[in-house]
Amino acid sequence: MPATSPAPRLRDADKSQLVILSAAMDEFAQYGYAGARVDRIAERAEINKRLIYYYFGNKDDLFLAVLERTYADIRAAEQALHLDEMDPVEAIRQLVSFTWHYYLDHPEFIALLNSENLHQAEHLKQSDRIQEMNSPLVAMLAEVLERGRKQDLFRDGIDPIQLYISIASVCYFYLSNNPTLSTVFGRDLRTPKALAQRLSHMKDLMLGYVLK
Repeated sequence: MPATSPAPRLRDADKSQLVILSAAMDEFAQYGYAGARVDRIAERAEINKRLIYYYFGNKDDLFLAVLERTYADIRAAEQALHLDEMDPVEAIRQLVSFTWHYYLDHPEFIALLNSENLHQAEHLKQSDRIQEMNSPLVAMLAEVLERGRKQDLFRDGIDPIQLYISIASVCYFYLSNNPTLSTVFGRDLRTPKALAQRLSHMKDLMLGYVLK
């Protein structure tokens, strides 16, 4: 009888890890790191709990793997925008719009970041990949800003990291604090009209900063 090829076993292992990561992402997003339970992750994944420990070590390592996957997903989606091929002004508009819609479509991203910030980024500090993951985004935005400067459209001396933090912040704060903001101001800030107004405002805000 011929020996079993290792390829199917590798594919099964990859599939199992992806299923576990997906289930873990849902669990951590719903309950936070502190409230998440490995037993429930195993139930969500319909997999033996021992496999979770086999592939990911412990709960801390699993949470870090989820965070790294979350960042890898958004960074890959940003790279797919090809901002370096756009007019610089349009590139800034597109980055703001993309960030806004990504947060809207992936509420788990905000939930996971909230949880990790509560823990003072103690898991991300253990990552040897996270800074490398974010470097292409910084380089891409720096290239857009430099082209805009050379075309006499953008101001000199704009820090791409500061700009990205500002874009992420104005998107993140509005959504993560929407229940309290809506209550305090007596306005439903999640209606389609309110969301469209917010996006328009954020684009104007960012362009008002970068344009000469």
